[in-house]
Amino acid sequence: MVEIFAAVCGAAVSAGVLATGSSVRRANEGREALVRLTVGLESISSKLEQLHVDIRSDRKEIFGRITSLETRVARMEVHSDHPHHG
Repeated sequence: MVEIFAAVCGAAVSAGVLATGSSVRRANEGREALVRLTVGLESISSKLEQLHVDIRSDRKEIFGRITSLETRVARMEVHSDHPHHG
């Protein structure tokens, strides 16, 4: 009878150790996945910030060029409205 009780206790302890080990392993895997996701999000965030800076720079350049073109067109319109007689 003692042997059966010892065997049952041993099996219960083994099952507990295996369950605990499995739980710890799952927790570690979850933690590692969270770290990978966090690093990935930080990378995406950094790239989006750089994209925003690039877009602002491009927009500034484009609007500068448009303003310059508008000025040149306005000057051309003035000259065409008042032809020189020579």
